[in-house]
Amino acid sequence: MAKALAILGTGSDVGKSLVTAGFGRCFHRSGIRVAPFKSQNMSLNSFVTAEGGEMGRAQVLQAQACGLRPHVDMNPILLKPEADRRSQVIVQGKVWRSQDAGSYFDSKTELFHYVRQSYERLAAQYELIVIEGAGSAAEVNLRDRDIVNWPVVQMADAKVILVADIDRGGVFAQVIGTLDLLEPHERERLLGVVINKFRGDRRLFDDGVAILEQRTGIPVLGVLPFLRDLVLDQEDSVTIESSSTEASFSPETVNVAVVLLPRMSNFTDFNALAAESDVALRYARVPEDVVDADVLILPGSKQTIQDLQYVKQKGFAPVVASHVRAGREIVGLCGGFQMLGGRIDDPHQIEGGGQTEGLRLLSIDTELHHEKQTRQVRANSLVPGVSDAETVRGYEIHVGLTSRRQGNPCFRIFDEGGDRDDGAVSPDGLVWGTYIHGVFDDPSFRRAWINRVRVRKGLAPRAVADSRAVTRRLTSALDQWADHVAQHVDMKTVLQALQFPAA
Repeated sequence: MAKALAILGTGSDVGKSLVTAGFGRCFHRSGIRVAPFKSQNMSLNSFVTAEGGEMGRAQVLQAQACGLRPHVDMNPILLKPEADRRSQVIVQGKVWRSQDAGSYFDSKTELFHYVRQSYERLAAQYELIVIEGAGSAAEVNLRDRDIVNWPVVQMADAKVILVADIDRGGVFAQVIGTLDLLEPHERERLLGVVINKFRGDRRLFDDGVAILEQRTGIPVLGVLPFLRDLVLDQEDSVTIESSSTEASFSPETVNVAVVLLPRMSNFTDFNALAAESDVALRYARVPEDVVDADVLILPGSKQTIQDLQYVKQKGFAPVVASHVRAGREIVGLCGGFQMLGGRIDDPHQIEGGGQTEGLRLLSIDTELHHEKQTRQVRANSLVPGVSDAETVRGYEIHVGLTSRRQGNPCFRIFDEGGDRDDGAVSPDGLVWGTYIHGVFDDPSFRRAWINRVRVRKGLAPRAVADSRAVTRRLTSALDQWADHVAQHVDMKTVLQALQFPAA
């Protein structure tokens, strides 16, 4: 069985996911056969594997860091919130059921069986498993229901590194308080602490390191400076919701507004688009944020009907209509695509039942069904003015079947079972929607689409080489991050503790 290292945190959003990815990349580059593991993830940001299983995007990034193809065993349980107290539970890639928090906790024994099953499969194939925890390592009120932190650490007989976030303040209380709440046998597993997101002169924290080590008896293995302009997939939209969304729109850029939905899913669809130097991408919290946008995007949603009602209640619907009248572009992805149609029928009460009127910008109707479609796809673009010379690769995650009453599709999908149409596009080509996540990840499609908007604005098109350079930069970000981790963390001590040769 593989050795194991667990990356636990002093709280949520301290950087566990990226630190896990960084460690995984460092181990992989050292020649160790390493794989990531997070037993339970809560996120609306998901991915579909080659086998058609659904898993969290954070573990996809970690798999890439380890040089592996993503597999659902790396994230056997994925919780996708449907309401404040209810989530859809994905087990080993497939929908298990929807549960409220109380029922979910009552299922601990059954669910931990799947956790153990997935972990043991991975541990039989690799030399080292890097485990990511969830939330705080010291959630004492949840200790009897935990299936992601210490029970997994004990199951894997893992060494532990504790990650704290100095950027949010209170790092001494974070570390000392967390360690004080751990059981003695848990503290014994700690290799050390990593302080994340440090800003300023690192030498000014030397006395802080000394204080932490003196007070806790635990070594500080590293202080990671905040790395600006690092573009890597985040676990969920908390980074969007907590940061500025005021990208500066200008006449010289393609200005994109993405409506920030309460149950928005797969916001990573827009990472590559936002990384283009001639694109200004903003997440619109209120209708005023859409002013001067060249393109308005309705993103994916875990609860399409609820989010459609939100769009109407917040006053986005008339803004969408005026946007179309002004000859500007509207794009809908997945749930956003469904919203653009005439109606959404819910006869099976997937989202509460009934019939909901859409925005009526595309001649489509959608009926929600129990069965979720999860598959990777290859497709050619049929969007007017966007070349179909390059094949777009992406994936589908949706509940519902959409029928086109008139008009044309916007993609032609190539499936093993035969070709099929996807999405819909308006006669003038300015309103279109698709079920394919990841369409903007392809540099050829992305650049052709951006150039189409540029030409409408009177700007000269740019070469596809510009977008390919962006894709290369995004791809190389993992190595940039691993270099950063290796520079600022005592990896030699970590490797020796895990009984691997130190480089």
